[in-house]
Amino acid sequence: MTELTDLQKYEFRRSLEEVSKLSGRGTELISLYIPPTRQISDVASYLKNEYSQSSNIKSASTRKNVQAAISSILSRLKNFKQPPENGLVFFVGHRSVGADQTSMAQFLLEPPDPVRTLTYRCDSSFYLEPLQAMLEKKDKYGLIVIDRSEATVGMLNGKRIEPVKNLQSHVPSKHGRGGQSARRFERVIEVAAHEYYKKVADVVNESFLAEKDLKGVIVGGPGPTKEYFVKSEYLHHELQQKIIETFDTGYTDEYGLKELIEKARDTLRNLDLMREKDLVQRLLEEIRKPDGGLAVYGEEQVKNALLMGAVDTLIISENLRKKKITLSCPSCSASKELFVADTPDEVMCDKCHTPMNMTDTVDLVEELHRIANSNSSTIQFISGESEEGGLLLKAFGGLAGILRFRVS
Repeated sequence: MTELTDLQKYEFRRSLEEVSKLSGRGTELISLYIPPTRQISDVASYLKNEYSQSSNIKSASTRKNVQAAISSILSRLKNFKQPPENGLVFFVGHRSVGADQTSMAQFLLEPPDPVRTLTYRCDSSFYLEPLQAMLEKKDKYGLIVIDRSEATVGMLNGKRIEPVKNLQSHVPSKHGRGGQSARRFERVIEVAAHEYYKKVADVVNESFLAEKDLKGVIVGGPGPTKEYFVKSEYLHHELQQKIIETFDTGYTDEYGLKELIEKARDTLRNLDLMREKDLVQRLLEEIRKPDGGLAVYGEEQVKNALLMGAVDTLIISENLRKKKITLSCPSCSASKELFVADTPDEVMCDKCHTPMNMTDTVDLVEELHRIANSNSSTIQFISGESEEGGLLLKAFGGLAGILRFRVS
């Protein structure tokens, strides 16, 4: 499965916001989730049955609109031999536009994660919860719970825990015999324990090193074994450097993985918050410098700095919603650009005061992202929920940059 880029997540989130604003007059909005494993012919048969069932709807207008929506989906399904990698999601129906009027709304989305089950909903609003859940952060962390008798290796993928393997140690327990026999038996135990730790490390190395986007590794378990395993550096050196912390857990099975996540929840949350905090703090430090430092903010200023190749790090709020519109005057041929949240009804020419025509509109974030990529600038999206994200949005309009060199 291909991971969405930050820009694709931004675009997808924006599409969902657009869909969420729509409401129907009665239960006329259809949400259809199609898993990648479902045959298109099966889905078409299912919809034809729903079409037949909809003839029982008492309201003539609702019946007509629901059947029109189902027919629209059936027509568009003919373009697919099979669902894409993650499946398909349709949002189709007659939305209210005021004065007891409706108009057809049609959205076809490819979700960022695979759709699990075939879902058909007919309601007064579109069913968005599964897609909204897919957009939550999906950082990957390696999980290890271990003691001398058992270990379980797993992966935290977003909010989903994926067990990898459970290993039993078969390390002999200690006994009460004395003398040379006891010392010899202790050596046997330690050799067995060493082989067991190596076996656990082999599983971890094979599973975790293949994950290019692994953010870190957390280790848990009862007693001192977890600390010994970490300090003895059984893991590959790259993974050893990614160990975040160890936590006490009561179990070392799959339940132990869940317990480990609960214990590490605050630590994991703070890691991403610290990244955002450090970034915004660095921006503020530059702004506070008497000469303005290496900071830039404001749509025009950031865009100009990007075009000059001067931006090292472009900082964008995930909640920024603006467009760049280009206007031209039909009388004097003057033109200008505006950065707006909503398209204005009318803009007058500054020279001749004639109403201007809109000739182009592009999403501001998409345009800046494109320019930044072409000049090898690092792009950082910041959550709108954090304190730093709120500050970026309110104080700087959700957009700022840290420069490579100063620009006038």
